[in-house]
Amino acid sequence: MSATLIKSLYTAFSKGDVPAVLAAFDPAIRWCEAENYYLSDRNPYIGPAAIAEGVFTRLITDVPNFSLAPSNFIDAGDTVVVEGRYRGTFKATGKSFDTQFAHVWQLKNGKVVRFQQYTDTKQWAQARA
Repeated sequence: MSATLIKSLYTAFSKGDVPAVLAAFDPAIRWCEAENYYLSDRNPYIGPAAIAEGVFTRLITDVPNFSLAPSNFIDAGDTVVVEGRYRGTFKATGKSFDTQFAHVWQLKNGKVVRFQQYTDTKQWAQARA
């Protein structure tokens, strides 16, 4: 059941329905980007508004064609691990990336309370340079 909710968030995000994604977050959600990733400068993001402004808005501004493709969902009850790929091109540099990710989602009472991202930060840095 938890994986079903998380899958719906990826579908909503891919359609640009950020409000639907944010609605699934607990008001006190703790969101952490991967260490050395360019959006980790404000870790941890606390609350949906901080995530919307600090992660989603910045990412879409920097990488207008950003996409993510989840390929595997591992449902462990209140924890869901998702493997997949990020793709896009940085507007400022014109350089593209195609890198793997792992996301760890934790839920409580049907809401996302914690998120941790893991990704190839070197590839992101090369595309930004």
